[in-house]
Amino acid sequence: MRKAPTTAEDLCIELLGRRLDQVDAEEWRVLARIASGEIEDLDAQEEAALHATRGQRLADKVAAVGGSWAFIIGFGVVLVSWMLINSRILEDFGLHPFDAYPYIFLNLMLSMLAAIQAPVIMMSQNRQSQKDRIAARHDYEVNLRTQLEIIRLHRRFDRLLDRLDKPDGHS
Repeated sequence: MRKAPTTAEDLCIELLGRRLDQVDAEEWRVLARIASGEIEDLDAQEEAALHATRGQRLADKVAAVGGSWAFIIGFGVVLVSWMLINSRILEDFGLHPFDAYPYIFLNLMLSMLAAIQAPVIMMSQNRQSQKDRIAARHDYEVNLRTQLEIIRLHRRFDRLLDRLDKPDGHS
């Protein structure tokens, strides 16, 4: 009776037909997990969160707020309020606009906000791309592991069927 492979090297030779030094790092990692019997692994979100810096987490929060309807509506209310407060309509009530039309100070504030917010959102998008790469790698590993386990089970069934089909002197 043939012994089932127990090391990553044995699995690599049996399932992939290659030596361990001929496979890439992801394949090696999957083979090592199969050989060790390890099942659980961090999912993509957990792995990305584990390696996130404080600045990356802040960028994600800023992008989440800046890309929400609440921000857009709230910001619209602030802009309309600013224009109303600084319009000539309020002069009738004795109020003097501190940033009259063409709202130069408002334009300065909007430009500064855009100058700060755009790179922060780009940082968050880069981080999302990194999360997507981690998720793709994780999916690849899961798929590879599944394929290798199916091959492994198929070969076990084949060996079992071969033993059952071999005549051992009985009919």
